[in-house]
Amino acid sequence: MEVEVKSFKNLLLITLGTFIVSLGITFFLIPAKLASGGVTGLAIVIQSVLPNIPIGAILLVLNVLLYIIGFIAIGPDFGAKTIYASFLLTGLISVLDAVFKLSGPLVQDPIVNLIMGVLISGVGLGIVFNQNASTGGTDIIAKVLNKRFGTDMGRALLMADLIVVVLASFVLGIELGIYALLGVVFNGYIIDNMIEGLRMKVSVSIISLKSDEIKHFIVEDIGRGATIYTAKGAYTSDEKEIITSVMDRKEFIRLKVFVKDHDPEAFIMISNVREVLGEGFF
Repeated sequence: MEVEVKSFKNLLLITLGTFIVSLGITFFLIPAKLASGGVTGLAIVIQSVLPNIPIGAILLVLNVLLYIIGFIAIGPDFGAKTIYASFLLTGLISVLDAVFKLSGPLVQDPIVNLIMGVLISGVGLGIVFNQNASTGGTDIIAKVLNKRFGTDMGRALLMADLIVVVLASFVLGIELGIYALLGVVFNGYIIDNMIEGLRMKVSVSIISLKSDEIKHFIVEDIGRGATIYTAKGAYTSDEKEIITSVMDRKEFIRLKVFVKDHDPEAFIMISNVREVLGEGFF
């Protein structure tokens, strides 16, 4: 049952992230012909040359060519989720394009379109990448670089997207090519910070006279482990217990409220942890 709930949550987050990506691409990047990297950017370049071909169809053909790489290099789980996300993205872009029929960008300033498009789609991509999936295309190449060489996802995506920037410069002009380069760099920055924010945990250390109650709350109510240290105070020379634990921010808020209610004099130290691996964390 727990595995099914986790799988459903995973699928729901991939769907949400892909939908957010489609909004940024459909309403800002495509109408302004801003090829900010990736297969989507390449599709924008191709459609500029062959305007009668729907961009959704171009995306579909390009993505199929990269599925095999994802299956072989990363594994079937990543491959299956990537196929789902890429087909969903293609469908959402096609539907949004057909429903709203945008004849031009929402705003005329290309910088505004670039920032909004990359910001929105970058947030969505961060959510998708955090579920060990991608929306296809050069995202697959970036994920391979991330898994095989430990390259940050944003940096790996930047490396994979540079060729699209070069093509955009030739086909769409040097000005849009420069915008594409800015978009690729900005997109990598957004994705790395989004993923880091989603994985951020809190390390907490507590010194309290009610340590038994706090330990019980951490283990039984929050469902996290804890480590106990015995320390001697420099001022009083009294021996006290230090409780340390790692948890997410919502869990820490619950713990903070509990500690303040049961021991207002407790001493609490908090620090952010960029990533945690091991039992209870993925």
